[in-house]
Amino acid sequence: MDGPRAEPAGRALYGRVAVVAGATRGAGRGIAAALGEAGATVVCTGRSSRTHPIPSDYDRGETVEETAELVTRLGGTGVAAAADHLDPAQVKALAERIADEYGAVDVLVNDIWGAELLKGGPADWNTPVWEHDLDDGLRILRLAVDTHLITSHHLLPLLIARPGGLLVEVTDGTAAYNAAHYRLSVFYDLAKVAVNRLAFSQGHELGPYGGTAVSLTPGWLRSEMMLDALGATEENWREAAAPPDFALSESPRFVGRAVTALAADAGRSRWNQKSVSSGELARVYGFTDVDGSRPDIWRFLEDRERGLDADPGDYR
Repeated sequence: MDGPRAEPAGRALYGRVAVVAGATRGAGRGIAAALGEAGATVVCTGRSSRTHPIPSDYDRGETVEETAELVTRLGGTGVAAAADHLDPAQVKALAERIADEYGAVDVLVNDIWGAELLKGGPADWNTPVWEHDLDDGLRILRLAVDTHLITSHHLLPLLIARPGGLLVEVTDGTAAYNAAHYRLSVFYDLAKVAVNRLAFSQGHELGPYGGTAVSLTPGWLRSEMMLDALGATEENWREAAAPPDFALSESPRFVGRAVTALAADAGRSRWNQKSVSSGELARVYGFTDVDGSRPDIWRFLEDRERGLDADPGDYR
């Protein structure tokens, strides 16, 4: 391991205020939970709410209230805030509420996505742009890019209110990997590359204010939707019928602990404008997934493409 060790549990982020935009499920919920492990106050936003439901692209039962309750159980203070991040008025109201209640934000995580169904499954991938449904493709871009821009526009003033703020843009694939690989479709490819670039460009703008912007990708995420598709649970996923590489999958908490490690690092500015993965940061900071492993599927894929004899067991 090279670099400072940063364990997620404890009170490392006590007194810090974090906003996780898109915290209902998946990586967003895992990130909110890990910030809670470290004692942070976490504002959990999303469209799925018990009290103020906003039409969602998914017909699922998870809510932002559940995420906020999980944050509190883990030692933080969870705050649920229903918001559609495609609606500038709702995000503006969210920013005003946070400003009134907390004055500033220490960590902002742009994890809004919502296009998992629109991107389709393997049978839909590699569909050329002229055959792809245009409305679906443009909505992928709106959900993946417009939401992040709207959120940054209204919430970054709270992040630069005091030096040291951290912005995390969550995407799929590092900048280096995506630059060399076509990702599923023109629309999905563009969406994920754009989010990497957002971290680079916003880091340029945050730097003079003492802020840091990082693009972060999880690996093969065992999200609620992925587990449902496999007919598995977090407890028995190893027994599910899945591709061999799924042995290198990670729980949503793993990428959350990556965010927590960055937020707890007083020298986080060294990562400004960088594109990193959860596996890479685990090697640097020494944190583990909930099962004690450190899966790094991106390094595994890159080594395999280089012709190395890559054994998945060596990347955990």
